[in-house]
Amino acid sequence: MDLSPDRIFQIGTGFWTSKTLLAAVELEVFTVLARQPSELPVLQEQFGFHGRGARDFFDTLVALGFLQRADGVYSNTAETDLFLDKAKPSYVGGVLEMASRRLYGFWDHLIPALRSGEPQNEVKSGEEPFAAIYADPDRLKVFLKAMTGLSRGANLEIAKRLPWEKFKSCADVGTAQGDLVAQIALANPHLKGIGYDLPVARPVFEEYIAGLGLGDRVTFQEGDFFKDEMPEVDVILMGHILHDWDLPTKKMLLEKAYRALPEGGMVVAYDAIIDDDRSQNAFGLLMSLNMLIETPGGFDYTGADCIGWMREAGFRECRVEHLVGPDSMVVGVK
Repeated sequence: MDLSPDRIFQIGTGFWTSKTLLAAVELEVFTVLARQPSELPVLQEQFGFHGRGARDFFDTLVALGFLQRADGVYSNTAETDLFLDKAKPSYVGGVLEMASRRLYGFWDHLIPALRSGEPQNEVKSGEEPFAAIYADPDRLKVFLKAMTGLSRGANLEIAKRLPWEKFKSCADVGTAQGDLVAQIALANPHLKGIGYDLPVARPVFEEYIAGLGLGDRVTFQEGDFFKDEMPEVDVILMGHILHDWDLPTKKMLLEKAYRALPEGGMVVAYDAIIDDDRSQNAFGLLMSLNMLIETPGGFDYTGADCIGWMREAGFRECRVEHLVGPDSMVVGVK
């Protein structure tokens, strides 16, 4: 067997690829090209690029499959046109914007995080990042939209996968912009839904829900899941929530869900669930390292881990089901 270091070099220099894409997203290259495919001189002037690097930058995006070029004219691919044009509702670049502006630099401190077990983000300078985001309406709106982009694929799957015909109501705990409960309501017209989150999320949530014409069936409920009980509904959902917190908090949230649900009610938790052997879902494991860098105690978990916590809270008929990409859901019945 002939061994090659190619894969080692590809991954070791992977930050070159990552930063090129992240820079293009932050500069809104794909949004600009969605409006008008353009030649290099036009793009160079529009973005204020020096002549030395401009051609290499755009041609790198071509070689990576994010742009196409014909007769010297650059344009989006079908993929980037759909998902990275800010003018389209399918835009998922908010998460990448956050990765470029915040996470990229913090990951340079992975080794200190591994040695200390402490966050490496704004907390080091005395700032609580999520408090700062929630205190600024404009930053909050961008952040909540980013969470929608991250979750949209899984939300669509949950909306059609679960036996919703058995239930009349659901609540999305930590709802953000409200896309999970919105997609469930759109796919199941008989259901009423609640988005449960801190009061500051209400304006962004209600604007989004009203835009989808769901205001008569989907409402916002203010609450703090650290202090308050969860809404009493048939199904409680937590998307990309459990991984933010330490083990006692994870268990507390599942216990609160159990108390709120009726007999036969269902809890659904989804994240980038790590495979039980902890050897396949690299994204889930990397996300757990990201929680190390971003939070005091958060971590991602395996399906077996979550099933154990659910059973400890009292749930039965627990199972893991893959959704899309790295995301899976863990379902438990009361």
